[in-house]
Amino acid sequence: MPRGARLDAPGTLHHVIIRGIEKGAIVRDGQDRNEFIRRISELVKGTGARIYAFALLTNHAHILFKSGPEGLSTFMRRLLSGYAQYFNRRHKRVGHLFQNRYKSIICEEDAYFDKLVAYINLNPLRAGLVTSFEELSVYPWCSHAAMMSSVQYKWLDCDYVLSFFGNRKGEARQAYLDYLEEEKGIDREKELSGGGLLRSHGGWSTVQSMRKQGIKALSDDRILGGDSFVREVLREAEGEEKKVLSKKELLVQIDIDIEDACNEAGITVVVLRSGSRKGKLPSVRKKLAEKFVNEYGLTLAETARQLWVSTAAVSYMVR
Repeated sequence: MPRGARLDAPGTLHHVIIRGIEKGAIVRDGQDRNEFIRRISELVKGTGARIYAFALLTNHAHILFKSGPEGLSTFMRRLLSGYAQYFNRRHKRVGHLFQNRYKSIICEEDAYFDKLVAYINLNPLRAGLVTSFEELSVYPWCSHAAMMSSVQYKWLDCDYVLSFFGNRKGEARQAYLDYLEEEKGIDREKELSGGGLLRSHGGWSTVQSMRKQGIKALSDDRILGGDSFVREVLREAEGEEKKVLSKKELLVQIDIDIEDACNEAGITVVVLRSGSRKGKLPSVRKKLAEKFVNEYGLTLAETARQLWVSTAAVSYMVR
């Protein structure tokens, strides 16, 4: 089944879920965790993104993220590719570290923000990495510790989170803690880890009731929110799609990208398309293939034609 396109307008609230390949570890010790957090910090400064909650576990991570002007995909590509290179160098391994595609769900802020914050911050407790709220409050690899002022992450917008629970900081923090206690006994994994009709409308009983009333609710697996919110997101996405380059314009842009990449690498287009694998050629082809497939939406076959390689080679490059 083909993958659905990402919905990635700047300023959109996303619940991002990152998993290790084949359930493998993405961090092995404190140094790895510090490096992962450091990279997030640098990217927040450079992209204008805002992060409200995170939980870094052994084989996966959750981030509640509002994208900046460059969108979610640029942020995540830089975070995951850079960290994977660091991890492989340090642990002398090769191959993919993360599952092929991180999961991102667009979320309706008014309806789900507090639930998402609680769900993400309770993850270490549910995973058994800590055994109590006291331990969770000083666990540095989760945003709850920052909410409790046990650690300081300048890139984490704790004040915005607390504003959902009250106007005064002390009272808001207590209301947040009370809410966390309530949410501890509720399993929201299925509800908050994807979009779709049942999740977006509060379960099957609500959907049945809507159908009896003759209400046709729109849903999308990439969006967690009510009917009107889903429609608005899809309408905006459709408007963005209309701004995409025509096929002729896209082919011109591809030629420009290839020429620029060759000039930067000090090679000619003829050499790039020669089939040789010497020197910088594999890395130049890989960079171009990722851009053509992930950003421009070119098929593997068309990308292969542009780079004069096999479709299987392009598939390997972007996998």
